[in-house]
Amino acid sequence: MKETIRIASGQGFWGDLLTAPVDQVTKGPVDYMMMDYLAEVTMSIMQKQRRKDPRLGYAKDLVELTEQIIPLCVEKKIRLITNGGGVNPVACAEAILGAAKELGVQKLKIGIVVGDDILDRIDDLRKQGIDLKNMESGRSVETVRERLQSANVYFGAWPIVEALKQGAQMVITGRTTDTGLTLAPMIYEFGWKEGDWDKLAAGTVAGHILECGGQASGGNFSADWKAVPDMAHIGFPIAEAYANGEIIITKHENTGGLITMQSVKEQLVYEIGDPRKYITPDCVADFTTIQLEHAGKDRVKVSGVKGKPATEFFKVSMSFLDGYTTFGTLTYSWPDALEKAKKADEVLRTRIKNLGLEFEEIRSEFVGYNSSHGHLAANAKDVNEVALRVGVRSQDYDSVERFGKEIAPLILTGPPSVTGFAGGRPKPSEVISYWPALIPKSAVKPEVIIKEIS
Repeated sequence: MKETIRIASGQGFWGDLLTAPVDQVTKGPVDYMMMDYLAEVTMSIMQKQRRKDPRLGYAKDLVELTEQIIPLCVEKKIRLITNGGGVNPVACAEAILGAAKELGVQKLKIGIVVGDDILDRIDDLRKQGIDLKNMESGRSVETVRERLQSANVYFGAWPIVEALKQGAQMVITGRTTDTGLTLAPMIYEFGWKEGDWDKLAAGTVAGHILECGGQASGGNFSADWKAVPDMAHIGFPIAEAYANGEIIITKHENTGGLITMQSVKEQLVYEIGDPRKYITPDCVADFTTIQLEHAGKDRVKVSGVKGKPATEFFKVSMSFLDGYTTFGTLTYSWPDALEKAKKADEVLRTRIKNLGLEFEEIRSEFVGYNSSHGHLAANAKDVNEVALRVGVRSQDYDSVERFGKEIAPLILTGPPSVTGFAGGRPKPSEVISYWPALIPKSAVKPEVIIKEIS
């Protein structure tokens, strides 16, 4: 049993910095690298891709990235853990194994966690009395049943632990919690058990710090962003984990960015809800008990974390088709740029009304003035340019499409000095809405599949 391991963050979302994982495995020692790819809307996008092609439904970037690093990871015995399998982790693993073979890798074992996709089980679950009500509104899932696009259970760390026990050098999952990707190797290496709530909570906190990649090491840093060194070569965070539950957050020495008390604090308060009850499938962590301590340059110690027993439920991330939307943009230049943009918005809304078009929402933003701060925006005087961005939303496709035909006419039948219209008329796109629900843990069971080159 090891006393310490180093777990690197490689990706914080699908589309993150592609050089980060390469840096993590080449610029210093690590034992594991976690790569987080999934968000709520990502699952619906992947589900659409799989419907068009049953070989798809995962983060294709992951395969390309793995081609760059897998030979070195095998050589250095660095284990990779990722939820980039999306809604088709088996196909993802097969693509990676195929790429590895072409690179001459002779031995590679991939553990695949499946069982989180319950889209095809909705009706059966409802017959069992599991309604999957919306956690926020209380509405029955029946109200959106025919429009469901995806339904995935958030598994935690334990299925990944099982894959590691079976010798997996890489673990690919579907909808696993972000924190579980980091917690799993700690459970596996340190022999932590269910019931070690404080240690599980400490690993969960570490996972929360790593899950957004460079956001914990100087990216999106609000305290003193100008002081972040060499942001172009930012080093993603690393959790130096100890068997007693203490964690040191650090990064490779020869990389940019920074690890400070403030950078770690900013990530800790990111998307946590009630800080006393950070609920995961593995435990409930109390963020108010976290103790931080400066432990040297680019080193912050995390300790004292208290945990509580896990709940009897998994969270289910579901998505459904909720109408259509489109956006149109025109840019107005000095002089009187804001006044022109506001007049164009007034003209557009009048024409929409005259056409009898009705929308659930019409949203106008004056980019360069109030798109970030809304009604709190400071008064703008004599600005150089303002972009009018107008969006509509409706359940009726035809109404949204008709709106798109009213943007271009403003160029010659509205206020002067307009530019920025390109790409043709705005086209309707589907609105995908989020449906959070709970499901008893007894109703679903994760499964680990092993595929390998041998």
